[in-house]
Amino acid sequence: MENLNLSKLTVTILPVMEYGAAWELQKEAVHAIDAGTASEQLILLQHPPTYTIGSQNHPEHLLLSGEQLRQQGIALFEIDRGGDITYHGPGQLVGYPLLKLGENGKVDLHGYLRKLESVIIAYLEAYGITGTRKQGYTGVWVGDEKICAIGVKFNKCKFRRGFVTSHGFAFNVSAGIGQSGFTGIIPCGIAEYGVTSLEECTGRAFDIGTVAEELVPYFLEQFPYSQTAPGEPDAVN
Repeated sequence: MENLNLSKLTVTILPVMEYGAAWELQKEAVHAIDAGTASEQLILLQHPPTYTIGSQNHPEHLLLSGEQLRQQGIALFEIDRGGDITYHGPGQLVGYPLLKLGENGKVDLHGYLRKLESVIIAYLEAYGITGTRKQGYTGVWVGDEKICAIGVKFNKCKFRRGFVTSHGFAFNVSAGIGQSGFTGIIPCGIAEYGVTSLEECTGRAFDIGTVAEELVPYFLEQFPYSQTAPGEPDAVN
């Protein structure tokens, strides 16, 4: 039976979307959630090849010139999330949770990051993979290789107490993603460790859309909401 006391969460699984368009979508949604005209959301999608530089702002961790980026068809964005530089591209599931935090005056920002990590760790465990945290770093690791990067922004609300989250996690699914995208950067500014993927850890193939659908219940375990689909009447509180 549905728990009617749970807040509504609109879950949207999209195909590949250009990074700039997805960033604008997040900004619009954050404003609407703050204003009370939209429910909280989880957006799951892929991006074309893109590098994003976060608020730590270390352009030296980008190893390619502007001309090389153009030749390889990789977009570059300097954005407002925390963290350093990372890669988004085909074969990687990106999740944007747009959630209200701290309406009761209590907010645990680090706890939010740990919950995002727990979503991925639990999903990996279902496939027999031991995902872990690494002291001093945010994200999920398999051994000494990162499988999921996390970088978020806590947007201070204008119309209510607390924050609305944006940006989120980037979960490497397809084999070879380390060679196809991460070789042009020092990922998250961490030179001593590499990256891996779900396919490389399991030795089997995965469909990104299927992974997105499978991941939702693990998200709802960490963040208890009543799930709705886009366009449903109760998708707006």
